[in-house]
Amino acid sequence: MRAKLTALLLGAAFAAAAHAQTEIQWWHSMTAVNGEMVNQLAADFNAKQKEYKVVPVFKGGYDESMTAAIAAFRAGNAPDILQVFEVGTATMMASKGAIVPVSKVMSDAGRKFDPAAYVPAVAGYYTAPNGQMLSFPFNSSTTVFYVNKDAFEKAGLDTNNLPKTWPEVALAAAKLKASGHKCPLTIAWQGWTQLESFSTWHNTLLATKRNGLDGMDARLVANSPLHVRHIENLANMAKTGLFVYKGRANAPEATFVSGECAMITTSSGFYGNVAKNAKFKFAVSTLPYYPDVPGAPQNTVIGGASLWVMSGKTPDHYKAVAAFFDYLSQPEVQSTFHKKTGYLPITLASYKLTEQSGFYKENPGTDTAVNQMIRKTTDKSRGIRLGNYVQIRAIEDEELEQVWAGKKTAKEALDAIDKRGNELLERFEKAHKG
Repeated sequence: MRAKLTALLLGAAFAAAAHAQTEIQWWHSMTAVNGEMVNQLAADFNAKQKEYKVVPVFKGGYDESMTAAIAAFRAGNAPDILQVFEVGTATMMASKGAIVPVSKVMSDAGRKFDPAAYVPAVAGYYTAPNGQMLSFPFNSSTTVFYVNKDAFEKAGLDTNNLPKTWPEVALAAAKLKASGHKCPLTIAWQGWTQLESFSTWHNTLLATKRNGLDGMDARLVANSPLHVRHIENLANMAKTGLFVYKGRANAPEATFVSGECAMITTSSGFYGNVAKNAKFKFAVSTLPYYPDVPGAPQNTVIGGASLWVMSGKTPDHYKAVAAFFDYLSQPEVQSTFHKKTGYLPITLASYKLTEQSGFYKENPGTDTAVNQMIRKTTDKSRGIRLGNYVQIRAIEDEELEQVWAGKKTAKEALDAIDKRGNELLERFEKAHKG
């Protein structure tokens, strides 16, 4: 009897082991509508199969989650998947022992993975010089221009002919102010929108070595006459109340949703929040440019984040990661994520599916980000990949804030960004040589 009972217990134990789920941790930085979508994606994947379970964990802002992951890696308890914003890419690429290339994870698990299936500007950014794709494109975005159409109508502005150039933006801002609007224009992610994307949109370098894509010895050149002219123009708009600074990162977005600010340059990934929460008619348009600059507009650069696979995990965990990435790559999944959030459809198949569904025709402007990104790139506009860029972004914020407050000229601030930023680039190059 005892032998029979032991056999039964052993059989039950083996059955339990055979059906034990492999649980993987996914650390992310998504909030509001985008955070809801992350939870939904994990829940849908978990419901479709029983072998693996993805647990999404919100770890604060992008810089906070990256810092937490580095500490966790050193302590031996890093997450399986880490969402890293695009400015952390060079740092992650240089952290060779800390990550496993996504192409290796997928091939080891026997999953089909073709970098050519992804939007070229997206795939290229996360690919090493040897052609190996290092991270999985997830919430890729770019910079676009949002307009409150109700505010425009009240100011007597033509909502069918939105401002396309910076001079037109200034004129629209003046009319908005004259109609009683206290905040005609604001700017989110100022370093990304007004220096990085501004540079590639005008086919102008922000840094040498093709903006860092050709090597770690790149240096900032953000004090060109064009950059100075643009920041000077924004400073003059700030003095006259046409542009109102509302804080760092995406903090200014809340002022657009509330109706306080009528125009904003920010991420295409802001679309889901506006569509759900704005109580007014709005439009999504292209990033403004200067019409007298040769080659403008060119193309904007990638933003958002990708998913990195951390090293030191067991094979079953990597199989779980590969299964989840395979699910995320499905055209239907990508198309739904794109429609709900405004992030780019990362695969060409998902873009075609969205187009065929009639979504772009029914929601004019939602294809703006895609159209800005699928333009042919040049040696000056393919992307910006610099080491220590999280810290450089903080320097950009500090220096530009001095300009908006009237404490520094545009030239002084941009010179300081170059000087302080290049010190960090030199430090990064020394730390990762060899």
